[in-house]
Amino acid sequence: MSHTLDAHIAAVRRFNRFYTRQIGLLRRSYLGSPFSLTEMRVLYEIAHAGNPSAADIARKLDVDAGYLSRMLRNFEQRGLVARARSKADARQSHLALTSHGRRTFEPIDQRSQHEVGAMLARLSTARQSRLLASMRRIEELLDTQSEPATTPSYILRAPKPGDFGWIISRHATLYAEEYGWKGPFEAMCAQIVADYLAKHDPRRERCWIAERDGENAGSIMLAKESEDVARIRLLLIEPAARGHGLGVRLVEECISFARKAKYRKVTLWTHSVLTTARRIYERAGFELVASKKHRSWGKPVVGETWDLEL
Repeated sequence: MSHTLDAHIAAVRRFNRFYTRQIGLLRRSYLGSPFSLTEMRVLYEIAHAGNPSAADIARKLDVDAGYLSRMLRNFEQRGLVARARSKADARQSHLALTSHGRRTFEPIDQRSQHEVGAMLARLSTARQSRLLASMRRIEELLDTQSEPATTPSYILRAPKPGDFGWIISRHATLYAEEYGWKGPFEAMCAQIVADYLAKHDPRRERCWIAERDGENAGSIMLAKESEDVARIRLLLIEPAARGHGLGVRLVEECISFARKAKYRKVTLWTHSVLTTARRIYERAGFELVASKKHRSWGKPVVGETWDLEL
């Protein structure tokens, strides 16, 4: 096992220890109720899943069927849960909370709601957004069984303090990880940003940051090359945001702005290995007009110039 993997495993276990303490998993009962966290989770599914079967619950919660069966029997004996034979399959029963079960469950569920609200209330709105974005990202990365139900929605906004530093940092990190491009590439990105900020003309230049749940997901810049020509710079889409048309949307924003700003042409410089970006540009109507090999960033690559006549 590598040293890096060992460090990652230790970090995950440290987070698990922190979070299990944060949500009270180590307590003998859940929120001072007569139920364990697992029992409350099962009651929650019965209350909210629309008359599930025991098999549905076992599958969703990854609970041992024998353990779940004993738990459900205990709930029935206490008058909390009732079974009804399925009309579609006589071998299967559907579960529902009794009136007593609802009167028992709902105050504990409300107490849980209050505790989470109190935890969030200690954070500023910005920190709440960061927390929720991080939680969503953990779900997306670890949940390999399901796909998002809907296409994520992103807002496009003007840069805030720190965003230009983020653009440089993420370009340097992602292109090093994905293509092995080294230090001079980061220096070039930093110079592009510095030139944009030093000479920025808000009437004819623009930068967009794509954001979801308070977390940056992508960026693009349109800079003035000459009175008639604008240049697209530093298109970036975070890996978790790819595949949802965000790159297309950012490029379309640039083209729309360029037309309103009365440019006659939009140009850009990309590389043959950036196949997804090239497809976006080609789809938008750009044409490849020149290519040249170089190894400025440690690896041989082919730089390409693409133009779009407006």
